[in-house]
Amino acid sequence: QVQFVESGGGLVQPGGSLRLSCAAPGFTLDGYAIGWFRQAPGKEREGVSCISSSIGSTYYADSVKGRFTISRDNAKSTVYLQMNSLKPEDTAVYYCAANLMRSMCGPSVTPNIYEYDYWGQGTQVTVSS
Repeated sequence: QVQFVESGGGLVQPGGSLRLSCAAPGFTLDGYAIGWFRQAPGKEREGVSCISSSIGSTYYADSVKGRFTISRDNAKSTVYLQMNSLKPEDTAVYYCAANLMRSMCGPSVTPNIYEYDYWGQGTQVTVSS
């Protein structure tokens, strides 16, 4: 069973930065759109960002536009989420997963959580002073 591995979370002050990594050991990312999701306590899991399999088109939730950047390195089977200007409301467990139904993301297409699989255990991001 494929399972992604998220890392890079931690405690950071407001305004700080973190870079999350999503590794897929033994799994070829080519052909899959990869999404980052987050879940805060008491809230539903929400789509944060998504990157297409090849042409690089991306999606960002309005709440993170201009602050987060998603990228991928298929040769390393890794997807990254660079998070800048972090805010307390970004505090959540962050997950990555592969879209098993679509290979593309669009700037106006909110990731559908039910299309994604191979969820990892998540990485905690806490933004607090």
